[in-house]
Amino acid sequence: MFENYKVFNYTFAGRPLVVETGKLAGLANGSCLIRYGETVVLACATASEKPRDGIDFLPLSVDFEERMYAAGKIPGGFLKREGRPGEKAILTSRVIDRPIRPLFPKDLRNDVAISLTVMAVDPDCSHEIAGMIGASIALSISDIPWNGPIGGVFVGMVDGKPVINPTLAQREVSDMELTVAASEKKIVMIEAGANEISDDDMFNAIMKAHEEIKALIGFINTIVAEVGKPKFEYPSCELDHDMFDEVFAFCEKDVMHALDTDDKNVRDARMVPITDAIVAEFEEKYPEIGAIMGELIYKIQKKIVRRWLLEDGKRVDGRRLDEIRPLAAEVGLINRVHGSGLFTRGQTQVLTIATLGSMDDAQELDGIDEQTSKRYMHHYNMPGYSTGEAKAARSPGRREIGHGALAERSLVPVLPSVEEFPYAMRLVSEVVSSNGSTSQASVCGSTLALMDAGVPIKAPVAGISCGLITEGERWMTMIDIQGLEDFYGDMDFKVAGTHKGITSIQMDLKIDGLTPEIVKEAFAVTHKGRDYIIDEIILKAIPQPRADVSEYAPKMITMKINPDKIREVIGSGGKVIQKIVADTGAKIDIEDDGTVYISAVNRDAAYAAQEIIAGIVFEPAVGAIYEGTVTRIIPIGAFVEFAPGKEGMVHISKIAKERIEKVEDKVEVGQKVRVKFLGTDEKNRMNLSMKDALPAEEKPAEKAE
Repeated sequence: MFENYKVFNYTFAGRPLVVETGKLAGLANGSCLIRYGETVVLACATASEKPRDGIDFLPLSVDFEERMYAAGKIPGGFLKREGRPGEKAILTSRVIDRPIRPLFPKDLRNDVAISLTVMAVDPDCSHEIAGMIGASIALSISDIPWNGPIGGVFVGMVDGKPVINPTLAQREVSDMELTVAASEKKIVMIEAGANEISDDDMFNAIMKAHEEIKALIGFINTIVAEVGKPKFEYPSCELDHDMFDEVFAFCEKDVMHALDTDDKNVRDARMVPITDAIVAEFEEKYPEIGAIMGELIYKIQKKIVRRWLLEDGKRVDGRRLDEIRPLAAEVGLINRVHGSGLFTRGQTQVLTIATLGSMDDAQELDGIDEQTSKRYMHHYNMPGYSTGEAKAARSPGRREIGHGALAERSLVPVLPSVEEFPYAMRLVSEVVSSNGSTSQASVCGSTLALMDAGVPIKAPVAGISCGLITEGERWMTMIDIQGLEDFYGDMDFKVAGTHKGITSIQMDLKIDGLTPEIVKEAFAVTHKGRDYIIDEIILKAIPQPRADVSEYAPKMITMKINPDKIREVIGSGGKVIQKIVADTGAKIDIEDDGTVYISAVNRDAAYAAQEIIAGIVFEPAVGAIYEGTVTRIIPIGAFVEFAPGKEGMVHISKIAKERIEKVEDKVEVGQKVRVKFLGTDEKNRMNLSMKDALPAEEKPAEKAE
């Protein structure tokens, strides 16, 4: 039945990689089933027959679909089916989109959809990497024009050595999470989170990854040679070259004047009469010029900006290639929040707010991987006014989610442990003005906000971006690219880290890849930049984290109890813990291992709750002496509360060293006494002794006459 069914086998980082074609999804332009270990991903690439009208970009979509059945789970919630993609799936879609997008023809306008469905998950074999390889193979064997293939690997750092595609156990002790995508000759994508890894170690890990990818691409090429289809022809959407040359000659000097400013608002205002003049001059000869004005102006500005950089070493705002825009930092801007930091770089400005909560506020994750919760969350918002646009607010898109995750990843390595600082933390970066690299400004703003909130981070983190312009074999890098340089340049290489090392990387490319020399140069440029920001900006705004959290933040106490005592603290139907909360006003969270997190805005309330819980779980030691209070008297003895909620009986024979007739002769209700704990009887009743708690030299008191 499946005449075209083929199976291709490869050993990838010591584990079997099996690619099946010709059996599933036959109506897609290209498809394959990837089996890596026991991870299974179906990859499909589909293109529309005709280009989309009225657009000046490639309409590419990459969807990474995590099916809960892949991990043997039933989705939570009322509907019991997958809804919108989770954050992890969105981030994976972006990681796969970024390396494949630059390899499409620049003039292709057909819709292209990449669909990656995770059908089974083997924790030791990354489904993200399987998806990236599947996308590359599906595109390569399809008839869709694409200049691949690419390959991808995940790299960990275990005991100081890079490990390709580490197992789950290795990832848990790894100091690095590095994803590299590459063609046979060049690096096309880097995404990393790291525990302060040095530039050299990171570079070496990237090069090791590329060697593994080269061998993988050789395997993919054998599949393409056997089952690949000829690429279809498409109508080119390139601008008319004669028209472009005429328009460029007409407006070149005016556009150069418009671009020659460091103020985005001035630049935009100067361009308005230029576009009007172009339409007036050429609409009779080129009636379609109004419809393509956006693309036309883009290419005119791009040509001028790139020529300035490559031929004159000139930047739009007049800076040197190694010069960062004017910087400023402030903390404590918003009084009642728990922490705030404002970071400004040129016309890019980010205000980050820190909120501290109890561990019950940690985010629960419902996904197909092993992580089930996180206590540190970073969210990023970029409203229309930040770029001077009049547009309504909307829910976070993939870009916002990606930038938030990048800033989050940058700070995680320097956060204190939950034992040191038992708080959940939410950071929100509000981009109030944008002209380039807001994600890295969010990193700097987050460092400021955390320190202002009294979070004892291990070291301040700063982020900066490096740009690239290429022409043939010529290339040059520049630090701190603004929006125009990002828009018309070839690379946005973002690196965040401490003085000690790198904590995150994200690299976006518009060309077919980077050489090792460019990667090494980008590391050197960004390291120098982040050192300057930390020393001259962040630490001058706030030299160290505040000694205590804000008066408006909850006060946290952590205590450890015997897990067997958890039931006693909670009580039947939660009655005990509910009463503690009602009496003290504190919030109490108890983990299965017996860790208790107590939070309250008033520190005294937290201590009161701690004292009550300590009394409930208190286990007296046989032979120990305690202070107590007589609570009631019966003929055969006296009951003494010697710890909160702990009461035992002193038998009449244990009250005094001499024989007494009546308990009341020696003690009365409310009297403070010293008792020795003798242990429990067969009915688990606590037995106490007063006479055995007397000092050795103390004589028995004479009976009052």
